[in-house]
Amino acid sequence: MKAQSKLYFYLVISALLLIIIAVLSLNTGVYDFGENSPFRALWQLIKEDPGLSLSDKYVIWDVRAARIIMAILIGSMLSVSGTSLQGLFKNPLATGDLIGLTSGATLLAAIAIVLGGHFKEYLPEAVQFSLVGIAAFIGSFLSMMLVYRISTSGGKTNVVMMLLTGVAITAIGFSITGFLIYISKDEQLRDLTFWNLGSLAAATWTKNIILAIVITIAYIILLPKGKALNAMMLGEKDAQHLGINVERLKKQIIITVALMVGTCVAFSGTIGFVGLIVPYILRLLFKSNYVFILPLSAMCGSILLLTADTFSRSIVAPSELPIGILTALMGGPIFIAILVKFKKSL
Repeated sequence: MKAQSKLYFYLVISALLLIIIAVLSLNTGVYDFGENSPFRALWQLIKEDPGLSLSDKYVIWDVRAARIIMAILIGSMLSVSGTSLQGLFKNPLATGDLIGLTSGATLLAAIAIVLGGHFKEYLPEAVQFSLVGIAAFIGSFLSMMLVYRISTSGGKTNVVMMLLTGVAITAIGFSITGFLIYISKDEQLRDLTFWNLGSLAAATWTKNIILAIVITIAYIILLPKGKALNAMMLGEKDAQHLGINVERLKKQIIITVALMVGTCVAFSGTIGFVGLIVPYILRLLFKSNYVFILPLSAMCGSILLLTADTFSRSIVAPSELPIGILTALMGGPIFIAILVKFKKSL
C-alpha cells in the first residue's frame, strides 16, 4: 500500500506540472487578443458569451486547445509504447523509431498520400476518410512483426539483430519515401514533408477523439502489465514459472504498440525519441520497476511533448520549428549516454 501511495503522489505531481505547462502553452502564440486574454477568451467560450469574436474563438479552441490536447495524447502514447517495448525486449534501446516501427508507419502513410488517389475511390467511404491512418497502422504492425520474427529465435530475442533489422527497415523506408517525394506533386510534397519532420499543426478535435479512443483501449491493455514486465526482466522461463503467459503478453504488447505508433504517425508524422527519453529518465529514478515506470511514462511523455511543442511554435515565431527536430536534439545525447553506459558495463 505504501508503494501505491508513492505512485499516486508522483502521478498527482506530474498531473499538476502538466496542467501548469498546458496553461502556459495556451497563453503562448503570436495571435493578438487585444484587450482580451487567452484565459478570458476561454472562459467566455465556456460560458457561451456572444461577445466573443469568431477569430478569438477559433484561435483559442480550434487551434491552441486542440493542439495542446493532441500533444498530451501523442506524447503519452509514444512514451508508453517505448516503455512497453523496452520491458518486453529487456533493452533500453527498443523504441518504435529505433527498431523501424515509425519508419514502417511513415512509409505506408507516404504511399497512401502519393498513390492513394489511384485506388481510393474503390474503397468504402469510411476507409477513404481514414486511409492514411489505416496505412500507418498496417506499416507499423508489419514492421513490428518483421523485427520480431527476424530477431527472435528459440523464444529469445537478440537485441543486436533487433536493432539491425530496425536500421534495415528504416533504410528501405527512407529510400522508398525518397522516391515518392521525387514523383509527388506540390500538395503531396507538402504532406510528405510534414510526415518526415513531425508537427502538431494539423490538430483537430476529430483527430483528438480518435486518439482518445485508441489511448483508452491501449491503456486498458498495457498499464496493468507492470508486474508482468517486471517478471520478464528475470527471463521468459522464469516469467512462465511465475504464471505469466509470455506469448500472449508479447502479442498484446506488439499489436497495441503498433496501433499506438501507427495512429500517432498518421496524425503527427515522425516524432522520434520520446519513447527513449522518458523511460530512460524514469529508470534512473525507479530502476526497472515497471509498476511505477508505465503509468508515470504516460504522464511524463505528455509533459515532454507539450513542452517541446510550446517551444517549437515560439522559438522562431511567427514561423514554427518542426517538433521532430527538437525531440531528436533532446534524444540524441540520451541515446549516446545509454551507449556509453552499456560500454562501461561490458
